[in-house]
Amino acid sequence: MANTSDPGESNPSLQNYAITASAVKLASLGLITCTSLLGNIVLSLLVLKDRTLHKAPYYFLLDLCAADIIRSAVCFPFVMISIDHGSVWSYSILSCKIVAFLAVLFCFHIAFLLFCVSVTRYMAIAHHRFYSKRMTLWTCVAVICMVWTLSVAMAFPPVFDVGTYKFIREEEQCIFEHRYVKANDTLGFMLMLAVIVGTTHVVYIKMLCFVYDHRKMKPAQLVPAISQNWTFHGPGATGQAAANWIAGFGRGPTPPTLVGIRQASHNANRRLLVLDEFKMEKRIGKMYYMITLVFLLLWAPYIVSCYIRVFVKGNAIPQVYLTAAVWLTFAQAGANPIICFIFNKELRMRFRACFPCCLTTQTPMEPYCVI
Repeated sequence: MANTSDPGESNPSLQNYAITASAVKLASLGLITCTSLLGNIVLSLLVLKDRTLHKAPYYFLLDLCAADIIRSAVCFPFVMISIDHGSVWSYSILSCKIVAFLAVLFCFHIAFLLFCVSVTRYMAIAHHRFYSKRMTLWTCVAVICMVWTLSVAMAFPPVFDVGTYKFIREEEQCIFEHRYVKANDTLGFMLMLAVIVGTTHVVYIKMLCFVYDHRKMKPAQLVPAISQNWTFHGPGATGQAAANWIAGFGRGPTPPTLVGIRQASHNANRRLLVLDEFKMEKRIGKMYYMITLVFLLLWAPYIVSCYIRVFVKGNAIPQVYLTAAVWLTFAQAGANPIICFIFNKELRMRFRACFPCCLTTQTPMEPYCVI
């Protein structure tokens, strides 16, 4: 006689495994959400509070933090609720489309913004004079608005079923459904994301080549000292022009040896601020490249799984791999503040200055700052 047991009954060991897996997912996603919210909020407050950070690279960083905060506060709780309800979407189809739209929007926003930042980093190194004149607050606002417009343009078509937004049970989130290439047109969206990330790395490689070419040693040339009102400067000078210029007695154009030295202001209560502009721009460029690299590494497994589903008909991606890939994309939201504080000495110094209550000992501030 055939086995007539209820097919809905499941093995107790499988039930225990499912409960354990759900608990691990909830705990890990909760940790990612708290880390993302705490880190990005602290970094945003630091940039807003410290006026020395009110410059182009940190305006872009502030926008990046705002996007991660919204993503962590809006999208992640719905994922946790779906896990708690047994991998089922308990809300309307419209709300699922809204959450999926936001998830795709923030993904493309990060990609577009990192590309624009890479271009500005190259301009800061290769064309610093043009960069310092043109990269004002309103220029940054225009770039950020352009990035959000492009992101909305990429994320909005699936709302009208060009492709589709739906709840993917295997991923336990509302997201873009990646089906076989002949079933819908998701290939264009995936290609656009890959092209943006690839082009961003090409810009950084070009910047690295520029820095390497300008670090080559050149033969020494005998250049006579130049006189401006009997204050000589140049290779054969004694440094008297520099001393006179710093003391406020210099006349005429800035001596070539003092191009990297600027006066902060004519306020008598402030000392001169010595700026090593090249090292500063190089350090900020390194920080943003690490953010770009981590973005690529954390999103690469999920992008690979999307391409497999697009090109391989009837594919069977292991559930463990797909879950790990999705959770890596979630972790990206909390990784940026950690990267910023690790690879940017200026942020660490300003954090000690602005939030001394978070530290046991406070580093005394020097009368001048070498950035």
